[in-house]
Formats: sequence, structure tokens, C-alpha cells
Amino acid sequence: EGDSGDKASSKTKKLSQEIKVDAIRTVVQFSQHTASRGRAKVVLVHPAERMNLIASNTLLKTLEEPPGQVRFVLSGAALDQLLPTVRSRCQAWRLPLPAPEVASAWLQSQLDGVSLADARMLLDAAGGQPLTARDRHQLGLDARYWPQIPKDLLNGAATALTQWPLSLVVETLQKVCHDLACMAAGASPRYFPAASLPQAPDLNLLTTWSQELRKASRHAEHPWNQNLKVEALLVQARAVMRPRPSRGNPAT
Repeated sequence: EGDSGDKASSKTKKLSQEIKVDAIRTVVQFSQHTASRGRAKVVLVHPAERMNLIASNTLLKTLEEPPGQVRFVLSGAALDQLLPTVRSRCQAWRLPLPAPEVASAWLQSQLDGVSLADARMLLDAAGGQPLTARDRHQLGLDARYWPQIPKDLLNGAATALTQWPLSLVVETLQKVCHDLACMAAGASPRYFPAASLPQAPDLNLLTTWSQELRKASRHAEHPWNQNLKVEALLVQARAVMRPRPSRGNPAT
């Protein structure tokens, strides 16, 4: 929760997309108090990769000298984004993704009016993660529109993305960039059907684009004009993806 203030401002305050130091200080204080029932405590930090740098360093001090019968569980989908010093203090338990057939059937049961084929498309769009697929669908991701996104980006026609949350737009562009890089390297795409992807640009362009998108993801909750930011990202995507003449055949 945010700092105390007037009720009007607290009602309109958006939920933070990162775990900040105040939240970590709260759980650290909780871990240091004597338990009123039993002796053991469990502290869950999820998603752990959303801790900012200050929060991570604050938790690190406690992980180095954990108090008494306390167990910290750091859960997340991208634990490689944790500080190496934090990871080194933890035991890693990697949970495998469910089989696509099982996950697709479960996802279909969770979403009204979604066919099994659409559920599989949503699952692919989420990298095989069924909970993420469900959440993205609830944010507005349409399984039937998903394969059309790369070509719409190339043609400057991806206006549907302007209705999405900025964080989902950035995530989608990152997936397009990832799959184009896979195609450029001769590998199979992960998130989009291969037939839906245009010819891959130069890897150097994709690397630069990936870095720019990573910066954008860090500021997805910034209170700027979302429409302007999304439009700028779409213009950038089209500029990267547009065909370029080969070096031996300059355009006339």
C-alpha cells in the first residue's frame, strides 16, 4: 500500500507494478517478531522479480542472517531477473509447465465462449503459462486477433493495441521482437505462428529494439499519456519491421 494521505488520492492511486522497499521492510519486521502461535513463519514474496533494487538489497540483509524459524519463499516467473546475490542465498525449485494439451483444456474451462483452438492460441501467446494466458485474456487479448498483430504492426494498422494497458502493449511488442530474432537466427518462434511473422529485420536492429522495449517496460506505470506512449511504440515497431533493400540491390 502507499503512504497515508487523503482518502480521495488513495482511491485513485494505481497499484504499483513493482515491489518497493516499504513492503519489504514490513515483511522483515514481521519475520523478526516473536510468533504468538507456533514457532515457524513463512514469508511469501511474489512475484519476486518485481522487487526494485532497494527492496532487493533490503531483503538480502535478512536472507544473509535469517531470524529464527523463518522461511522466505521467493516465487516468480522470471527469477533470472533477481539480483545474483539474492539468488545465491536461495535454494532453487523450478516447477515445469503443464503439458499444452492439459493447460489448453484447463484454460478453456476458465474462459466463457473460448474454443479449444483459441485456448491453445492464448496459451502460446503466454509462452505456455496458463495463468498468464487467463490474465492476458481478461485484459483484452483476443486469441483470434493475436496472429494478426505482427502484420498489423508492419502495416501501421495495429490500432486495437491502443485500447490495451500499456504494460500489455510493451509485453506484446517484446514477444514480436523475440520471435523475429528467433526467425533471423534460424530458430522457431515461441509466441506467434511462423506464418504470421513478416521477414525478420537485421539482428542488430532487433537487439536495439529489444533494449528500448526493456526500458519501456520499466516505466509502464508512469503517469504519462498512455495513448501517446502506445502510439510512439507502434511507430517504433513499424520502423524496425519495415522491409529494407539488400546491400547489393539499393532501392531506386
